[in-house]
This record gives sequence, structure tokens and C-alpha cells, in this order.
Amino acid sequence: MTAPDSRYRPCVGVALINAAGLVFIGRRKSKGDFDLVSEPHLWQMPQGGIDEDETPFAAALRELHEETNVTSVEFLAEAPLWLSYDLPAEANKRWSGKYIGQTQRWFALRFLGRDSEINIHSPGGGKHKPEFDDWRWEKLVKLPDLIVPFKRQVYLDVAEAFKEFAAE
Repeated sequence: MTAPDSRYRPCVGVALINAAGLVFIGRRKSKGDFDLVSEPHLWQMPQGGIDEDETPFAAALRELHEETNVTSVEFLAEAPLWLSYDLPAEANKRWSGKYIGQTQRWFALRFLGRDSEINIHSPGGGKHKPEFDDWRWEKLVKLPDLIVPFKRQVYLDVAEAFKEFAAE
């Protein structure tokens, strides 16, 4: 696996797909001054940074648990490339210019649990701050229209990479 461009923060993303072929999406909680968009672009799949000495897959499982409480999964696929996006200048204040965006390894995971396992209000067994204030199952092909516009191409690429696992 090629190392990501150091100008981009290394991250992971998870397409959590249920038995019906629908994908988990959460509505991002407001982050105050960093929020640059409104509905319908507040929805996203679980994602987050890779810790030092952590593999991308281990980071994906950790981030999924920290954001949704979910652990009942099986591996389906890994997107073949790092997918990157640039942050708008206004949003880049969060990292004081250290990164120009994020680069992500995406994983498709089959959800094996019941919906009651999903707990966005007290994720990670209550050890993590909630990232989402609502969630639902959605068709993968609809996700590029629900994400913030600067991440749209990444979501188009994810939809293409994992289309064989998703409902039409």
C-alpha cells in the first residue's frame, strides 16, 4: 500500500451495509463555526483519523465503534486506492494549516447485528462524544447528494467501489 500524501490527514471511512444492502449514514452534530453547510448535506458515513502505529482496518473498526457503538461486522472489501479531498479554506482553520485535506482508506463492512446495537447518543460504550444526532439506512447511490459538496467525489468513488454489495 502506498503511503498517503503528507499534506493530507490520513483517515478511514466505513460503508456499513445491512442485510438489505442499505448503508448506515449519520447526520453530523453541529460543530459551530466549522459548519459550512446545511441540510441535506449533513449526512455522512463513519470516518476518522488513523492513530500512530494503527493499521487502516483497525482504525476503521475503532472509528465505527466510537461513532456508532457497532462491533457486529464482517469484512466485505477495501477500496483499492486512497481517496482524498481538499478542505475549503474556511474549514482548514481547524488544523491551523497542517493539512490541506484528508486522504482516506474506505472499507465495506456487513452489519451482522440488530439495529438496537447502533447507539449514536452514547457510542463506544459511552466512552466517546457523539458525532451524530440522527441516523438511518440509505441507498449507497444516494449518498453523494447527502454529503458536504467538497467530499462528493470521494462518495462517488466509494459508491462505485462497493456497488456490488449495495441495494440498487
